Amino acid sequence: MHTWSDVVSRAKNGNPEPDRRVDKTDAQWRSQLTGEQFQVTRLAGTERPFSSEMCSLFTPGIYRCVCCGTELFDATHKFESHSGWPSFTQPLKDNVVDYHGDNSHGMIRIEATCSTCDAHLGHVFPDGPPPTGLRYCMNAVSLEKVKE
Repeated sequence: MHTWSDVVSRAKNGNPEPDRRVDKTDAQWRSQLTGEQFQVTRLAGTERPFSSEMCSLFTPGIYRCVCCGTELFDATHKFESHSGWPSFTQPLKDNVVDYHGDNSHGMIRIEATCSTCDAHLGHVFPDGPPPTGLRYCMNAVSLEKVKE
């Protein structure tokens, strides 16, 4: 289970190796993804808040990276953050999400990316509920839900 200290340390000092890597050209990603998915996952964009029904979806299942299919989050760790984006308290495994310092837009944040394909997922904040105190604030278009 990650803590905020773990997230910050990895953002500064590096992330663990993923189980596998998926590398594609921009042209390959563009052919696979919708325009919005490409903008968010490959160009570090952000979807509009409250633009996805995924925010209020709390049925069991696993959330995968829309780009490479890596399983990232379990619905049992999802919570209502009222932020406008799907939020989780922790990733499914220790090495599926990478952390990077993000100083864009005049803010200091920690960006979360898929460790397998480097897709931008969203950001991590230290204001989530127990047990981790973390809020993985993810773009819904960067995820696809697999029903259990």
